[in-house]
Amino acid sequence: MIKHTKTLKVRVRDRHTPLLNRMARSVNFVWNFVNELSQRSIKERGVFLSAYDMHPYTKGAGKELGLHSQTLQCIAGEYVTRRKQFTKVRLNWRKSGGVRRSLGWIPVNTGAAQWKNGQVYHNGHYFNVVVGMEVEPSKGQDRIGIDLGLTDTVTCSDGTKLEAGRFYRGLEEKLAIAQRARNKTQVKTIHAKIANRRKDALHKFSRKLVNRCGEIYVGNVSSLKLVKTTMAKSVLDAGWGQLKTMLDYKCAHAGIVFKEVDEAYTTQTCSSCGSLPESRPKGIAGFGIREWTCSGCGVTHDRDINAARNILAAGHGRLAVGIPVL
Repeated sequence: MIKHTKTLKVRVRDRHTPLLNRMARSVNFVWNFVNELSQRSIKERGVFLSAYDMHPYTKGAGKELGLHSQTLQCIAGEYVTRRKQFTKVRLNWRKSGGVRRSLGWIPVNTGAAQWKNGQVYHNGHYFNVVVGMEVEPSKGQDRIGIDLGLTDTVTCSDGTKLEAGRFYRGLEEKLAIAQRARNKTQVKTIHAKIANRRKDALHKFSRKLVNRCGEIYVGNVSSLKLVKTTMAKSVLDAGWGQLKTMLDYKCAHAGIVFKEVDEAYTTQTCSSCGSLPESRPKGIAGFGIREWTCSGCGVTHDRDINAARNILAAGHGRLAVGIPVL
């Protein structure tokens, strides 16, 4: 058995957003208060207040601000830590509004948590909790290379594919109608449904791979770079980054190998003979070629499956190098 920590997350629904925003604004208010308090103490008395020294000044404010009393102590502790780190008399103010507003931050500790009716609560509300758990290593022995694409989001070296267009199926027409009618609420709802479909499909697909594999290798294509090109919409729809993240943590929990490998020339190289034949798809003109025959050995390839097989071979090559001698 392998021991891991895992975060149990509660979905933040729309009805929770005002509460979280209100608490985050209160946290910013307390931060700015202790920031000013510390500055005045140093200026007027030459004394650097510790977190303990600040507690009497914030005592009793939690009820008024909608924060737990120990959250106030956490804010003071964090402020003192950052003041020492940056060696400043005064830190930046935390802004709750405007384009330069600070990110929402609500510190908690175990003393502010309660177990009630089978749920974990903070200040009377749900929150995320990290727990320790034992995970049985995956018994799968397959080895899979994965090529990420736009026509098919995922193509595996064994021929398994995940079609990209399935996320939109049955919703394209409704989305187009809502966009023409400029119905922003409906457009937002449809996009949310598409995103949920994508996430669900990627979760199921990645889980199947982890259950049956002992090694998984994926090409190092960067979605962050491609979103700056004309392919941005297609890349974001494919969800490459989301899939890599899922595979990364699921493989870690299952105790199996997961690596990103250099995918350079994996499309053009023949996975059968390892050569770069003249018949290979080249450059921009080769993007539309989905199947090609190697002029060297005569084997016919599905473009994406061939790339996935080369990615698998590259993964094996990296392992074969072994551990360098220090």
